[in-house]
Amino acid sequence: MVPEFAQLLLNDSVFYQGAMILLVSLLLSRLASLPREFQPIAWFGLLAKELAKKVAHSNRSPSQQVIAGTMATILLILPFWAIIYFLLQLAAFPWFFEFIILYICLNDDNFKQVAAEVRQALSREDKTGARQLLTVWLNRDTQQLSSVGISKATIEKLVTTPVYGTVSTIMFFSIGGAPLVLATRMIKKLELCWPAINPKFKHFGQPIYLLSTALFIVPSWLWNFTLAIQGGPNSILLLFKPLSNKGSLYNCTNTCTIAASVLKVELGGPMKFNKQRIEVTKLVYGPKPDSQTISAAIKLASTGYTLWLSFLILIPLIWATLRYLQT
Repeated sequence: MVPEFAQLLLNDSVFYQGAMILLVSLLLSRLASLPREFQPIAWFGLLAKELAKKVAHSNRSPSQQVIAGTMATILLILPFWAIIYFLLQLAAFPWFFEFIILYICLNDDNFKQVAAEVRQALSREDKTGARQLLTVWLNRDTQQLSSVGISKATIEKLVTTPVYGTVSTIMFFSIGGAPLVLATRMIKKLELCWPAINPKFKHFGQPIYLLSTALFIVPSWLWNFTLAIQGGPNSILLLFKPLSNKGSLYNCTNTCTIAASVLKVELGGPMKFNKQRIEVTKLVYGPKPDSQTISAAIKLASTGYTLWLSFLILIPLIWATLRYLQT
């Protein structure tokens, strides 16, 4: 019986290897992520911003801007992705490079530490320090954010990061391996660098916005469910209610709505891009947030992360148990 069980485990070695790669990359990115200035995905974002300065011209017609945005997306994603894909195919130990790719794609998951630093800065009434911490993470104006605005921005970033971090990495790695994870992460990074809600990128950023929205529908819903079950029936019901964002090209509204409901606070509201005020739906489920609300949001996101990590550990254990019973 034992030799048969060992043979079955050996037959499933690819499955267990993949689960181990995911588990180690998730833990390491959470416990020892790269500093922001050394993250390859952050470098990719800087390259995207520099390219946008040269090709995103708001004085051109909408159709020309859409074409420019489409071509810029292809130009940035295809060469880098193809090079890494072929290197991965030629590698003697592909599992090691898969781990590196996942680790790099998951570095934003460590925003929890930044959120804790922002909370401490607000507790000291150091709004300038809190704004500086957020500036490198948000592609919007942060210089004039009030304490409430800082709290909202921190919470919104904290609860939306796992959509393209933990959840999408697990899902896309299961479907298409590390190359698919890398491609979707690059697409999401471009969406964050060229936010279509920003008037400057309203047309230029629309192609990547639509592509990203389509790709992350399922990861977004799964993460929203993870948050909603922590808030009870009322929050779960929000998963099935159509939500309006007043026509703005902003696809974080659903996740922020669930988080606002669970935390019982107000999120959303106007944003500023290049000193221009953009109206975004206010999600009023309680009083305005403060530094203490950030602590509650950290706990909310951490609980969701723990649930997904537990799921990742349990699936291989359940599969091994079933294999054992089969013998």
